[in-house]
Amino acid sequence: MFPTMPKNPLRLWAQFARMTIEAQTVIGLRTAGMMGMMAQAPGEPFRMVAEKQAAATESLFAMAQAAGRGASAERVMSAALRPYGKRTRANSRRLTKPR
Repeated sequence: MFPTMPKNPLRLWAQFARMTIEAQTVIGLRTAGMMGMMAQAPGEPFRMVAEKQAAATESLFAMAQAAGRGASAERVMSAALRPYGKRTRANSRRLTKPR
């Protein structure tokens, strides 16, 4: 049998695309900070590593919770992306804020 198509694939793609763009912004800004091209908070490298662990844990928990409720595959993937998207959005805003 073929898997069923998601009801709204554009929503999931849009969520993924927004997160990807924000992640690239954050990567560029953090790289510039590590190279000394722009000001960077002293704890930024540690924060960069620590938040990935927290996001992965939250993502797995959200995914398991959605799957446990019997959600569609699209909703499970969306739940898995949400913690990462929340962090990339917050980091992008924080790092682009004028100092």
